Amino acid sequence: MSPAADGPCTAVTSYDDLVAGVLAGAYGPDPAERRISTAFSTRQAVRHAGRAGGYRNEVLSLRLGAAVGSCAVEPGALTDEAVEACVGADIATLLAHELLPVRVAALDAYLMDVAPHGTASGSRSFPLPAGSSLEKSRARARAVVELIDAPPGARVLVVGVVNSLLEALRERDLAYVPCDLKGGTTEWGEPVVTDALAELDRCDAVLASGMTLGNGTFETLRAYAAAQGTPLVMFAQTGSAVLPRFLGAGVSAVCAEPYPFFWLDGGPGIIHRYRAAGAVSALSGAAA
Repeated sequence: MSPAADGPCTAVTSYDDLVAGVLAGAYGPDPAERRISTAFSTRQAVRHAGRAGGYRNEVLSLRLGAAVGSCAVEPGALTDEAVEACVGADIATLLAHELLPVRVAALDAYLMDVAPHGTASGSRSFPLPAGSSLEKSRARARAVVELIDAPPGARVLVVGVVNSLLEALRERDLAYVPCDLKGGTTEWGEPVVTDALAELDRCDAVLASGMTLGNGTFETLRAYAAAQGTPLVMFAQTGSAVLPRFLGAGVSAVCAEPYPFFWLDGGPGIIHRYRAAGAVSALSGAAA
């Protein structure tokens, strides 16, 4: 695979390949000599005004120098002892941790530290306006959905259901198949499927959460997209510095949102959008 234009400089072909490269020093300083100074979890419960249902989030974050790496976890799955044990640990050790979310957060922190989001890393910043939780959620959703290169009427597999994203897909006249391990229904009463793999062949594009890194399902989606040429767009609070490394290797675009996330306050914010070389904006028609 060739590197993405103006994107991260080292192309990778799998998640394990990326981790091996980091451990070998291919991306920067020896990870055995870089230690986490701060570890914390952020918990959120929300029900946006006018919405029938709510949800909960929990995210593990690790600070390395000026960088913060993050990985979402199932609420209540991460113990205080597991968080505290990350403090003072080196990145190489954490990349071999028994808990996958710890490994992902450590990798994210390391890559964020060596190559922060910005034009040098190939991203374009996108401002999020100040506003209510719903207003900011909708603004982010529109920014994410703009990255999908698909015509009206196309069917998008949405892995990790966010109602604002579904709403933004509706605005673009895109059909969708909502998928989430939790199942349930969408805001509009649509059934949420639980098996993403069973839906891939009948969808024209995939829009997936970075949480797929933390639950171990990302690599299957990436490999499928790479083999079939299916557009795969990632929206990432989890692994926001990890996923751009796969541009051109199955991932076609990434909307990266490092900590602090849009739902933490009502002020303005910034997200970072990446496209693989030759990718086209579905709305503007301009090459990235």
